[in-house]
Amino acid sequence: MKILFTFGGLPHYYNSVLNRLNRIEGLEIVVVAPGNRGETLGEGVHQKNEGLEFRLIRLEEYKTFYGKPFFKGFTKVLKQEKPDAVVTIWPYVLAFVFNPYLHLLAALGKIKLIEKEIPFGVPKFKETFSFYSKRNSVTENLEVQASSNKFINFIRLSSLALIRVLYYNFCHAHVNYIDDAYDILGSYGVKKEKIFITYNSPDTDVLLEAKKEVDKLPPVIPENKFRLIHVGRLVPWKRVELLIKATALLKNKFPEIELLVIGDGPQKDGLEKLALSLPIESNVKFIGGVYEPVLLGRYLKASTIYALAGMGGLSINEAMCFNKPIVCSVCDGTEKKLVRDGINGNFFEEGNEDDLVIKLDYLFSNPELIEKMGKSSGEIIRNDVNIHTVIDGYVRAFNYVSKNKFGLKYNRT
Repeated sequence: MKILFTFGGLPHYYNSVLNRLNRIEGLEIVVVAPGNRGETLGEGVHQKNEGLEFRLIRLEEYKTFYGKPFFKGFTKVLKQEKPDAVVTIWPYVLAFVFNPYLHLLAALGKIKLIEKEIPFGVPKFKETFSFYSKRNSVTENLEVQASSNKFINFIRLSSLALIRVLYYNFCHAHVNYIDDAYDILGSYGVKKEKIFITYNSPDTDVLLEAKKEVDKLPPVIPENKFRLIHVGRLVPWKRVELLIKATALLKNKFPEIELLVIGDGPQKDGLEKLALSLPIESNVKFIGGVYEPVLLGRYLKASTIYALAGMGGLSINEAMCFNKPIVCSVCDGTEKKLVRDGINGNFFEEGNEDDLVIKLDYLFSNPELIEKMGKSSGEIIRNDVNIHTVIDGYVRAFNYVSKNKFGLKYNRT
């Protein structure tokens, strides 16, 4: 069975998923991605072109008449490759609805369309207006997208909701990483049998192997029982400034406190200036981007608590692989399956600096809980959410759209 994926880039963590799918007997993976940086890819997302076991086709993006990007020459690729199914994402999925020729090609070729959705940013159909009113429809840079004109907003949001009804029901199946997808997509008329929950995960097998190696290595930095760590891009919706401010407040009680910031991005200079102004520049260490599993693991092992103040997801999985307790708020939905309040971490109220300080203070004041919660994190990764749940979800979706014609089987070993 040949599966063609369309992506806005090649995030390093997703290549492992595609490689593993390509290793399954009877499955061939082909990926179409932009020749340059895609418009749909977040700023600072680390991409990797090495170690690919699947076929990659680069196509230039262009802006469609409905204002969203798609790929030049995609129809030619579709005719040449003759895939059994296409896995696509927003906004590329719109081309299959608004481009009659592409629609016809897919129908004639009996190509099944599978949508990969990120449903944390999607409201239920009847909650469209209240959802965007509350969230104010912002980007990862916290820029307001909504118009100040209520009539324009009404037209835009009504159109968006109706378009979702169209493309959700045009697709033959959906893969999502949170259980909420059943209710969200169901509100647009999608049958539950068409929805497959994969959860979201980096390659946990690689990370758990890295942990074994890390455990044999000397500390990468001196021990500190009051060290926080954040892993992620330095963009506004990660809310790293909240962690820096919380560190400044906690310094009075825990003079040795340190915040380790792993990642890079456009906010770095501003965050460094914030640490200087508080002043806690000696308590905040900016390491830069770290993508090699063993090195990342060494920094995680040297830290006490993993803290995520804003949006994110996969960094939680990474920290849990190294037995870290998690403190976070509302993220991308990944946290709902991973973080169990009071079991392997604590949630704080979204955007509430004082509540974040309370949760961190509580853990630092109870070191026995830190160890216990950390062990629970590792157990959740090994037993509940890992690379295998992701692959299994995809395989079930592929078998569903092909009516089990290819009899695909995934052996977790």
